Amino acid sequence: MILRDDGEITSTSKEFDCDDMPPLEDASDLEYAVGDKVLVIRSLSIQTKKDDVEQQRENIFHMRCLINNMVCSMIIDSGTCTNVASVTLVRKLGLNTIKHERPYQLQWLNECGVVRVNRQVMISFSVGKYKDEVLCDVVPMHATHLLLGRPWQFDRKAKHDEFKNRYSLEKDGRIYILAPLSPKQIYEDQIQLKKSYEEEQHVLAKIEK
Repeated sequence: MILRDDGEITSTSKEFDCDDMPPLEDASDLEYAVGDKVLVIRSLSIQTKKDDVEQQRENIFHMRCLINNMVCSMIIDSGTCTNVASVTLVRKLGLNTIKHERPYQLQWLNECGVVRVNRQVMISFSVGKYKDEVLCDVVPMHATHLLLGRPWQFDRKAKHDEFKNRYSLEKDGRIYILAPLSPKQIYEDQIQLKKSYEEEQHVLAKIEK
């Protein structure tokens, strides 16, 4: 079966045996971010194919979200001890920052050596019908626009299904399941992020001259 961009579902064959139909799984909400649109599949969804699961076996959780009506790249990583927003995101969207109450230094999110983190920003984002707000440290970061770490996972009591690489959480009495991008979509996002970063550096170099 094929899910088209306009939301219609078509089948590649006119007849099929009920025994060949894949099993269905319950899902309160399965939240996807596809291209520059947000697609929400509700109630019942076809079980994940084995190939799709294997593609996620070595992947960090990547997805897309909306911030100020702009499509942005987002990573969820339970191994990260803080929530992070990239300097590029803050600058391009003109977001207001606040002074960090406990400034610190880090050296693993960029290629510029040690960075002093002394600013924070409140980010409001959405994925499908899931809307949230999170306080982030502002850091030069090339891999994504928004990185949700252990603080977000702890506050939302989010659970990671490592086999399917999905996150489930409950907010305002509603259960959400966040689904990751495919490896192809992740690659496309990384190319775009690299291009955007290089363009930004080129502009900054001209300003400095």
